[in-house]
Amino acid sequence: MSTSTPLPRSYLFVPGTRPERFAKALATGADAVVLDLEDAVAAADKSAARESIAAWLFGAPAADAARIVVRINDAGSAWFDDDLNALASSRPAQVMLPKAELQDQVARVRAVLPNAGVLALIESAIGVADVDRIAAAPGVQRLVFGTLDYALDLDLDTSSDPIGLAYAASRIAIASRVNGLASPVAGVTPQLDDEARLLHDWASARAQGFGAKLCIHPKQVAPLHRAMTPAPEAIDWARRVLAAEAASPGAARLDGRMVDKPVVLQAQRVLALVQP
Repeated sequence: MSTSTPLPRSYLFVPGTRPERFAKALATGADAVVLDLEDAVAAADKSAARESIAAWLFGAPAADAARIVVRINDAGSAWFDDDLNALASSRPAQVMLPKAELQDQVARVRAVLPNAGVLALIESAIGVADVDRIAAAPGVQRLVFGTLDYALDLDLDTSSDPIGLAYAASRIAIASRVNGLASPVAGVTPQLDDEARLLHDWASARAQGFGAKLCIHPKQVAPLHRAMTPAPEAIDWARRVLAAEAASPGAARLDGRMVDKPVVLQAQRVLALVQP
């Protein structure tokens, strides 16, 4: 992603075996689209999926290619090196690394794709335990919480109460902040027809310091973006704060209260969330 464009709020998965859906996924309004070589692709179809993604990236307009993330297979799999080699010539802007547990795994990605930003998918106890070092690895752009695999690894039942995810989520958010990364990406909501659950999951993730979320169906994108957009009254407040500060720098008052630096920064943060 260009540094001049807003950070993605939504990452929509598309199987790498369905190239006819790639452009359609970009048209859903999702900020980023994840072309998947991992969970959504059977072992027998890995090679065909690689070819489809590489071919599509070659012909894609630059603006579309910049919104693409390719999720490769994890470093311990039989497909990891083949994935990297297949992508070397098409040079994706971003790669999602599943089951990130060691800095060396990130280094192996960057050795073949030196210009790709790495989204490190933390989805195991080992990954959480070493998340600070992973976040500090050169090339890591953002951390992503793989909630489903993490719950499986720890034998957690999160169907009714996600409390078991809270510690890992906090570790991921703090590691992101300490290492100067963008706010992390929350895991998927597998309930496709449950908008209330989607929004509850997002509210919980936002409260823990996350700034984006994975989506597994186009229908999740629009309600998620609506929930992420500040309310009109919050936007109005932020604009009035900045106007007051501009009129009287360092000594502004608004609604009977002093406008100090933290208030100004909060107003700027609110307006940064207002995307066209």
